[in-house]
Amino acid sequence: MTRREEEHGRGGPREEPLTPDDTPAPSHAERARTLAAMRTVGALATISLDPPGFPYGSHVTFAMDGPDPVFLVSRLAVHTKHLDADPRASLLVVEPTDDNPLATGRVTLVGECRRLDDDASAREAFLAAHPDAAYYAKFADFGFFRLRVDAVRYIGGFGRMSWVGIDAWRAASPDPLAPHVAGIVAHMNDDHADALVAYARAFTRATGAEEVTMTGIDRYGIELSVRTEGGPRPARVAFEAPIATPAEARATLVALVKAARERLAR
Repeated sequence: MTRREEEHGRGGPREEPLTPDDTPAPSHAERARTLAAMRTVGALATISLDPPGFPYGSHVTFAMDGPDPVFLVSRLAVHTKHLDADPRASLLVVEPTDDNPLATGRVTLVGECRRLDDDASAREAFLAAHPDAAYYAKFADFGFFRLRVDAVRYIGGFGRMSWVGIDAWRAASPDPLAPHVAGIVAHMNDDHADALVAYARAFTRATGAEEVTMTGIDRYGIELSVRTEGGPRPARVAFEAPIATPAEARATLVALVKAARERLAR
């Protein structure tokens, strides 16, 4: 996906972007898979039996087993009885935040959620995410369920939203840097503010940038917030090739600042 596609859905005129429209960025499928993979709790909606036919929401733990969430639930739970009667369900997964909750990511996974008789993959995935569950996973009144995802709605904040194609959802993979983003961003903002300014000046249209912060990093590039006269504006700088580890991120960011300073010195 490119930066232009990320702007889809933002109505009205907009200023010339700080980043070229063809800058590579994660697709919505990749962003949604990453969000789901990074969370272990969500809101499960099932079809109520009493009163019949109404949506019923439950706070549940889950784990992703490939593209599908799996659950370990008790037969005594109301949502379990709902699923045994009607497997139609959805799972809402939300990115945690201390800021405006409507400006953060969330994904809704829709499909049929059915009981599993014996699924080693589901068990392994769930217990890896919830090791304490091993104590009651062996109880007869607990069982594993899998929600076979048939539709995906992704919202990444204001103006970033779409129905993700199911083939794209299943083909995508979570971003390998996701578990390390907070540490990398904090390190760059705390210790390398000069490098961030160089990135913005050399690789975006913010050639006079004075104050820049990093807001994110993924396998394809970095996200910046550039302070301008009109307020903070987003910008993106792409890597020459995708990366997958913190060590690769460190080496790539060092090479990127070197290239930025060489460009600015011309």
